[in-house]
Amino acid sequence: MTISQDRKKTLRSIGHKLNPIVTVAGNGLTENVLIEINRALDDHELIKVKYAVGDRDLKKELLTETEKATRAILVQSIGNIGLFYRPAKEPDPKKSNLQRL
Repeated sequence: MTISQDRKKTLRSIGHKLNPIVTVAGNGLTENVLIEINRALDDHELIKVKYAVGDRDLKKELLTETEKATRAILVQSIGNIGLFYRPAKEPDPKKSNLQRL
């Protein structure tokens, strides 16, 4: 799944105001962390994930792994934060970060 540059720009501007919902730490992407990321994507469509792993190469690997495991799009990565987008099948206007504007 790919999105246009204009759509990415819009998602980045919305994501700028968001706080990280999930933190990936020393244990990496465990099953429970992936479940929580998937739940957050289902509810909010656009989320931030914080990677507190220290190593830059490991962080890049975890970003890619998260993208593949959740079938989401990595919109932006700045520092230890990754911004992920996955459209919901039936978005809830009360929870979706894209519809609450």
